[in-house]
Amino acid sequence: MIDESVIAATLSTALGSGGDFAEVFAEDKRAASALFDDGKVEELSSGRDRGAGIRVVVGDSTGFAHTADLTPEGLERAAKAAAAAARSAGAGTKVADLSRVDTTPQPVRIAPESVDKSRKVELLRRADEAARSAGSAISQVAARYADSRRRILVANSDGVFASDDQVRTLMSVSCVAVGDTGMQTGRETLGATVGFELFDEHDVDEVARRAADRALTKLAARPAPSGTMPVVIGRGGGGVLFHEACGHGLEADLVNKGASVFRDRVGELVASPMITLIDDGSMAHEWGAFAIDDEGRPAQRNVLISEGRLVDYMWDGLRSRKAGRASSGNGRRESYQHLPMVRMTNTYIANGEDDPDAIIADTERGVYVAQLGGGQVNTATGDFVFGMTEAYLIEDGVVTDPIRDGNLIGNGPKVLTNIDALGNDFEMGSPGTCGKDGQGVPVGDGTPTLRVTELTVGGTAG
Repeated sequence: MIDESVIAATLSTALGSGGDFAEVFAEDKRAASALFDDGKVEELSSGRDRGAGIRVVVGDSTGFAHTADLTPEGLERAAKAAAAAARSAGAGTKVADLSRVDTTPQPVRIAPESVDKSRKVELLRRADEAARSAGSAISQVAARYADSRRRILVANSDGVFASDDQVRTLMSVSCVAVGDTGMQTGRETLGATVGFELFDEHDVDEVARRAADRALTKLAARPAPSGTMPVVIGRGGGGVLFHEACGHGLEADLVNKGASVFRDRVGELVASPMITLIDDGSMAHEWGAFAIDDEGRPAQRNVLISEGRLVDYMWDGLRSRKAGRASSGNGRRESYQHLPMVRMTNTYIANGEDDPDAIIADTERGVYVAQLGGGQVNTATGDFVFGMTEAYLIEDGVVTDPIRDGNLIGNGPKVLTNIDALGNDFEMGSPGTCGKDGQGVPVGDGTPTLRVTELTVGGTAG
């Protein structure tokens, strides 16, 4: 993408007026998308964006500049601008010899950009037909396709010189069903860090029918109950709760700011002894996977909580330098126009030993959540509210009627300690985008079936 000698010269310029650290992050990203809404193509777009972001660190000050001009002159101007923003007195720092880091990008069999647009539109048309065939109550269907190829190069004054080629493919189907209870919605998303072969491995018709079935099921749903009760979260359906209400509190930047309930608690028991929480950017093909993070650090598997005990936080380069330790490979950014920060990758609770059916049978009365929706979280306290997009009553140890219009209200750390059953049926959930400080990055999450002894269910039933 950029010649190595140009990278070295740019780093020298960035450090020319004094600096502790300099970094060049170059990116070349192609993306395509299509939307099939209500029986017709509403959007068909593609684009390319390339450029570089240059970071200079001087003491506690960070200077940053980005440019779409990847010529030596353009990079030099950006390097000087970043240095000026971070400049302080002191001798310049020499750039270490750049040494390439060997990486193995996620293998791709069918490059999405090699596939004709008509095939992508045909997938969406099939999804539309399959969703509508689920029942006459399905009144609206919107199917979206998206793919991207993101090539990055990271070099810094510590001698890192690494690159990655990240390909992601995604499809989602949203349905609206109309009945006596008004309009109900259902959604299903399929996505992975793979190429167009995603659709050789997954049935588009089945994805669409699952979205339609969710909407149709809610037409017969009862209003959700209210009160405190046991809640069983199905496999893959509740990972977002642990991502939002627990994972963010384990990010080193929030910990350092004092905005985390997990601060100064390494070594303490913070969860049920059956809980092991992991963040793993190296999970092959998962939505949050990559070969290197956006600071050139190889992706790795990081155990954050082991058998209930807090082991470590997630770290990016800046925070780990100050702490005198290695980065955990969690430095990520939305694009070359953004600074990196601590971000999750694929965050999940590891498998337990319990039979999922036995967990439900052992629950006399409660709620079974098959899929959680969006929510709000206070990362400083872990307090959360999440909507339940697919949920059912548990009565006398059996999953019975579907429920609607309900929320889960609680506290993330307290949920971790109140898990008393953990299934052996781990599954990753739907791909997602994590938003933080205005930046979005792809992430994954997952859980086995688990039971929380008591959670507040906010419903409309008496």
